[in-house]
Amino acid sequence: MSNTLSDILKNFQKCSLSEMDQVKLMNRVDTKFVLSKESLFEILPNLFNDYRCLEINGQSLLSYKNQYFDDEDFSCFQDHHRKIPNRFKVRIRKYLDTHVSFLEVKKKIKGRTNKSRIVVDDFVDGLDDQQSEFINKAIGESHVLSPTLWNDFQRITLVNNDHSERLTLDFNLSFEFNDVKKNYDNIVIAELKQSNVNRNSAFFKELKKRIIRPYRISKYCMGSMDISSEKIKTNRFKKKYLYINKLNNAC
Repeated sequence: MSNTLSDILKNFQKCSLSEMDQVKLMNRVDTKFVLSKESLFEILPNLFNDYRCLEINGQSLLSYKNQYFDDEDFSCFQDHHRKIPNRFKVRIRKYLDTHVSFLEVKKKIKGRTNKSRIVVDDFVDGLDDQQSEFINKAIGESHVLSPTLWNDFQRITLVNNDHSERLTLDFNLSFEFNDVKKNYDNIVIAELKQSNVNRNSAFFKELKKRIIRPYRISKYCMGSMDISSEKIKTNRFKKKYLYINKLNNAC
């Protein structure tokens, strides 16, 4: 890999944050993939003509930090583990390059993702009444939630030319809570966000050439297995967890 990611990204036409806001896709279908950084380096040059790259203050490699919340029974994790079709996830996401933070509720309803969010000042030790009210209204039921996981990562965001999809590429992932930490330096979690699934997507085609198939994975579930394995049931995710760690260690 003679070129760095920054070198490769210079070849994309750029997209501003205001232009990106036209493609929010708050109600969408998400298709995820797990690939190596090496595969990402091979794929990106083949996308120059089909996507533009988000750039903020001259930067295309952007940094994010998440604070996840769950109840004492880890219901958000357990619902995912049990394949409950209607489930939710709660986090505060801070965009470190713009210093903006949102409290976000992501609801999965019959395969579609619906995201609600409000601006917050920063991360919290505990949710206040207004934040809890927003979460419970978005979910449609009452839950008592507290922080359970920290997650840091870098992201590349691409938008296709007709503004029908966004592609996020997350890498340099780390998870931490109560002085326990796990890093994933060599894998990439790609997420194709579309109003409806379109396998004619240029990115979808590039992965198909390499026999990289859609892979259902949640960063929250990954991190929870690393940090809180003694508190949660993980057997259904074990195969995925072993595969991801093998891919991470093989690179």
